[in-house]
Amino acid sequence: MSLPPGFLDELRTRVSLSSVVGRKVTWDQRKSNQGKGDMWAPCPFHQEKSASFHVDDRKGFYYCFGCHAKGDAVTFIKEIENLGFMEAVEVLAREAGMTMPARDPRAAQVADRRSQLVDVMEEAVKWFRLQLRTGAAVEARAYLAKRGLSVEAQDRWEIGFAPDGWHGLQLALKQKGIADDLLVAAGVCATSDKGGAPYDRFRNRIIFPIRDGRGRAISFGGRAMDPKDNAKYLNGPETELFDKGRNLFNHAPAREASGKGAPLVVAEGYMDVIALSEAGFRAAVAPLGTAVTEDQLRLMWRISDEPIIALDGDSAGIRAALRVIDLALPLLEAGKGLRFAVMPAGLDPDDLIKAKGAAAMKAVLDEAQPMVKLLWQRETEGRVFDSPERKAALDKSLRAHLKRIVDPSIRSHYGEDIKQLRWELFGQRSKSGAARAPFKPFVKGQRAVEGPVTPTAATKGSALVSGSGQVAEVLREAVILATLIRHPELIAKFESGLERLDLIDPAHEILRAAILRHALAVDFHDQIQNAAPDALEELMARPHVQSAPCVRNQTDKELATLCLAEEFAKLTAHRGARREIEDAVEDLEGLADEGLTWRLSRAAEARHRADNPAREDAADLGEDRSAMMTHLQNLIDGQVWVKKKH
Repeated sequence: MSLPPGFLDELRTRVSLSSVVGRKVTWDQRKSNQGKGDMWAPCPFHQEKSASFHVDDRKGFYYCFGCHAKGDAVTFIKEIENLGFMEAVEVLAREAGMTMPARDPRAAQVADRRSQLVDVMEEAVKWFRLQLRTGAAVEARAYLAKRGLSVEAQDRWEIGFAPDGWHGLQLALKQKGIADDLLVAAGVCATSDKGGAPYDRFRNRIIFPIRDGRGRAISFGGRAMDPKDNAKYLNGPETELFDKGRNLFNHAPAREASGKGAPLVVAEGYMDVIALSEAGFRAAVAPLGTAVTEDQLRLMWRISDEPIIALDGDSAGIRAALRVIDLALPLLEAGKGLRFAVMPAGLDPDDLIKAKGAAAMKAVLDEAQPMVKLLWQRETEGRVFDSPERKAALDKSLRAHLKRIVDPSIRSHYGEDIKQLRWELFGQRSKSGAARAPFKPFVKGQRAVEGPVTPTAATKGSALVSGSGQVAEVLREAVILATLIRHPELIAKFESGLERLDLIDPAHEILRAAILRHALAVDFHDQIQNAAPDALEELMARPHVQSAPCVRNQTDKELATLCLAEEFAKLTAHRGARREIEDAVEDLEGLADEGLTWRLSRAAEARHRADNPAREDAADLGEDRSAMMTHLQNLIDGQVWVKKKH
């Protein structure tokens, strides 16, 4: 469905962003200025105590300086309620008293069909719940009581029962005027191969309704009462409402509980989720009869930045956890991770809570390990590394896993953790047999070297040495920050690059936080001065900063833009080269080969090109700063410091 021109602008004009957000947050009265539409509150999208969530009512824009959530009123409703774009627009339109434009007939037909299926599912929920109170469900009620579920808990979870018959639900809903084709489309009945009426899909099973993030019944899960049944648990089929790889059991209640500070716990099945929730762990979810999918993982991260995977302590549970690791590695982002709580051997969360209580479960969750530890455990557990070949095989396997991490910062941190774990496992021993202390890097990222090393002539003359290392990087950081302070209108353009920048100088961290925090302020420069006076004075006093044309000239926006692009590009080249060299040094555990030498030389060449764009292969660039920037960016995009495979 498309919206007519101007509809969204009119909607945003009629709806006050602060009133929309105000239903979900408590404003910080000390920081907020209601008269100016400048409002602050703790962020509703992540857990915090400080008021870092800013709403600019006049511009209709919000931004969180903690988790970097940003958008307008439509975005806010879409994210906070987990709605689609058009659904969020409809919510705001009703609030503003605006009539939604006429829908496309085909789209309206699809929406009406889905509404009919939702109604069918709700009728089925009622019928299944009613059957649990009948004589046919004696064994089912006894089973639920044995599992510790009171009648009140059964009502909370809307648990029902499907009798052992072929047409009970089908006939009951047909009497309510529901056509057979809708029963089949909803997944509660299946088509008969013999040409008769559709038959009930669930028979002689305890029924668990599955609801989506908006609380609508979209499918059912059934637990067989007959131990000889082919499937102990049975989910409804894929339908227009239900995609098992894109939904989670207990999604909406878990999202609400997580928003109030509860940790998101991911269990294996319905009973585990119910047991966790009833024991006080309200933010519990489970995949729906499949291994965790990419869509489910992203759904979990929308609920919580760091879900805890609490899988059974048997071999199947461990295998499931390892599959999640393989799935998650390429998807990791800054602030989005996983932790793993491994249950005691032979127990699932439901068993543990029944045997030892909620305190024991909390202890297991509190000891949840970061994903890097479980990855290391998988690659090393049960293996012996008593030869260089076996150690090299481990290194190769770990490097392959790390390469799958897209985010360079996360990949770097994973590498550091794995290096430490590797040294703890292998350790190097002196001739006396005593264990030598693990290898540790110096503060500024420089590596310790065993014994004196005499630099070679080639090393002394290399571009990497002559380039002043991290001192040059600090100076580039300073120029970037000073330029943005002089030209705050460019902050939005370079915001993502500034956020990702790995700053070396602590004073620069303070200034970056102030720049991002007050980017939209009318009195931007006053705010920066008040937030970080010492850091600002030190920055602007640097001779390198004072002499930079883009800092001296406060009116040339084009010059400042080119300068910022160039400085970001050069920093990227510098740091890419430095990381490549660090990785190459790590590989010097055996004998150096021509490949390693090639990598070091290419890293030096890449940095030299970044520092000297006017060399012979770029001499024709002359004074054309735009062409120079294109040349630099091509070098970076091509990752010339990485050896290409032939």
